[in-house]
Amino acid sequence: MRSVHRIRLSFALLSVFAFTGCLDDGGGSGDDTSTGRLNFNGFNGLTYRTASQTGTTNAAGEFSYYPGETVEFRVGDLPLISGVPAKQYITLLEYSGSTRAALAVPTVDELGLSTHTQTEQQVLENATLMNLTRFLMLLNWKENVPDGEGIDIRERVIKQLNAALPNLTNPIDFTVSEAEFTATAPTPSPANQLLAAICFYPEDDELCEEPPTQAEIDNAPPRPDDADDRDPDIEYSEDLKAKKERIENSVRSLEDTSAEDAQIYLTRELKAITTAVANRYFLDDDVASYPASDAEIKEVAVRKIGGEIALAELEAISTRPQDVQVNSADWQSAEVEYFLAGPSGGESELLTNFRPEGTYRWVRKPLRVLIR
Repeated sequence: MRSVHRIRLSFALLSVFAFTGCLDDGGGSGDDTSTGRLNFNGFNGLTYRTASQTGTTNAAGEFSYYPGETVEFRVGDLPLISGVPAKQYITLLEYSGSTRAALAVPTVDELGLSTHTQTEQQVLENATLMNLTRFLMLLNWKENVPDGEGIDIRERVIKQLNAALPNLTNPIDFTVSEAEFTATAPTPSPANQLLAAICFYPEDDELCEEPPTQAEIDNAPPRPDDADDRDPDIEYSEDLKAKKERIENSVRSLEDTSAEDAQIYLTRELKAITTAVANRYFLDDDVASYPASDAEIKEVAVRKIGGEIALAELEAISTRPQDVQVNSADWQSAEVEYFLAGPSGGESELLTNFRPEGTYRWVRKPLRVLIR
């Protein structure tokens, strides 16, 4: 009989798993459809369509689909991305077949283990992705997207966007170069023309009015130096000039957000999704302790909260092979076998690295092995 000391999951950790259980695997909306999410912190106001479903994403960025379908997203009448395989989590990185193919090829880190994070960072250099992300960030009702918050595209913004689309000099093309997409002179790019046509304030706000013309400013009387001589019912030239500057400064442009801003935003979303996916899995042991005389093959299994385990790939290493060595890693059983190789007092960390089915993301879980 093997002697092993196991440290079980704490109550606090079980509470975390109970919370993440509501994220699950995209299931459950009262029927047999699945629920997916665009980004982690939400993407409100986009129209989505699959072969069987259509609707608008809510504050959580959720959409409905049947497994095997693809999904397309629009903002108002403007197409954004299409043909994306519908699943639990989708990010803007998956906007095209080429970026999806790139994400499916992991890199290898300094430990010799597969990782998706370096691949994601490489995809973030994609110019089309940056154009798309910067544009959508600027449609957010707030002027920026704070950490921990999603993008909120409100109905008022969408109505103005739809009204302005037919008046653009050219259709918006996210695939052009950054310089062409963000141009402000001599003619603003179509994306900047569209942003300039949208007021991100209540309809009756002064900032949503047409700015005073230079002729109106020139024809207005100058403001009297003595405040007692000023008529509150008259807009003086100085007042009109200040009003013009306020309105013009409220107009958004792609210069207001950079490619670096877009990369920071997307990186936050990617990390949050990876954490949510990882929280669905655990090892049946956190720490294992054996006497040095124990020569049996040991095993540790990957488990999943609230569902059957289904892995696409599994690999494992020992950080101190002179003390603990990996015997095998089997993705079908989700088990790693290992054995002791060192004397009493030795220890090692056994790193299990696996990719669940249905995602390109790799999850890493450690097991600390102590030799008594």
